[in-house]
Amino acid sequence: MKSNNDQDLLQTIVHFLHSINIEVVEQKLPNDTFLPGLSIYGSSILMDSEKLKYPGDLLHEAGHIAVAEEKIRPLIGTAKIGEEWPTDGEEIATILWSYAASCFLKLDLEIVFHKNGYKNESEWLIEQFNNENYIGLSLLEWMNLCDGAEFPQMKKWIR
Repeated sequence: MKSNNDQDLLQTIVHFLHSINIEVVEQKLPNDTFLPGLSIYGSSILMDSEKLKYPGDLLHEAGHIAVAEEKIRPLIGTAKIGEEWPTDGEEIATILWSYAASCFLKLDLEIVFHKNGYKNESEWLIEQFNNENYIGLSLLEWMNLCDGAEFPQMKKWIR
């Protein structure tokens, strides 16, 4: 990440995450993280801005923290979390949470749903969201994060 636009975008996202009590900690990370330059540990995102390729990935990782049950959050990034995390439902909720955060921040959806992510389904996801087909909305409602009638506005950002 080198450009001023990327730095401004990164600052916007980090400021938002701090405002909802998701800490972003800048530190050197190994090359084998799941997403380049990012890792999650508990309720914090560890970020190596030198290795970060897509600033929007921060919102997706934050979504994992946001939709996780409170009792699970301290285990994220440790061996205790287990291989079942995140569940398919949590992944779907995370994607929709990322969409809501993108809307709140007035970001182009391609920043979060970039062509090199989401198992090559980014365009399809953007198309669904643009057509107000909010896959997983019932999960965010069940988590008491939003009211479906007002989505993408959120009642709260953390489960």
